[in-house]
Amino acid sequence: MDLNLIHARATLVRARTMIVNALRGLVKSAGGRLPACSTESLPARAAAAIPPALAEVATPLAEQIALLNAQIAGMDKQVEKLAAKYPEIVLLRTAPGVGPIVAAAYVLTLDRPEAASNRSAGAFLGLRPGQSQSGDSDPQRRISKTGDSCLRSLLVQSAQYILGRFGPDSELRRWGLKLAATGGKRGKKRAIVAVARKLAVILHAMWRSGQRFQAFPQATAAAA
Repeated sequence: MDLNLIHARATLVRARTMIVNALRGLVKSAGGRLPACSTESLPARAAAAIPPALAEVATPLAEQIALLNAQIAGMDKQVEKLAAKYPEIVLLRTAPGVGPIVAAAYVLTLDRPEAASNRSAGAFLGLRPGQSQSGDSDPQRRISKTGDSCLRSLLVQSAQYILGRFGPDSELRRWGLKLAATGGKRGKKRAIVAVARKLAVILHAMWRSGQRFQAFPQATAAAA
């Protein structure tokens, strides 16, 4: 039942994204441009940027975005309350890029840490490169995309944050940036998936051990 909340929220987010893109495309086709801003502030800021000739068709789209913003915010509050029911959510949130939505989705999707081993957590969520018919792993192949698509998408978003300008320094970030530095744009995309896969494994290990995220686990172990 609680997992349905995560999936319902994901559906609303996809619908909002579709409407935002449609609104921006509509205004652009008329020679205008909506301001670069957060989705939450877009409805208010779009009012002044919508050409008068498009007001009749564009305004309902902006209003629908505002409605979805309110509904998603309400669901976010419900997700926040899940930490009282699933205390492991608080633990997983110590990892970078893992907020209440990602942590709750991870816990509710796997249900229990025994659902997968540390090593197979990434594969369980469809974040492992596909295999050839001979069974040999090929890092250049696309990921298998088995498992829960909602959680997989959330982990990719977390990986994008970890590798982004605001991602805190960690062994995981350094590893991902080094991987992204090879292969141009394709290298960056592969790095995002690789970091998402490794993050899935790290979260699983944290869940099983009960230990908070360690930015530099080897250094911590050496100091201990």
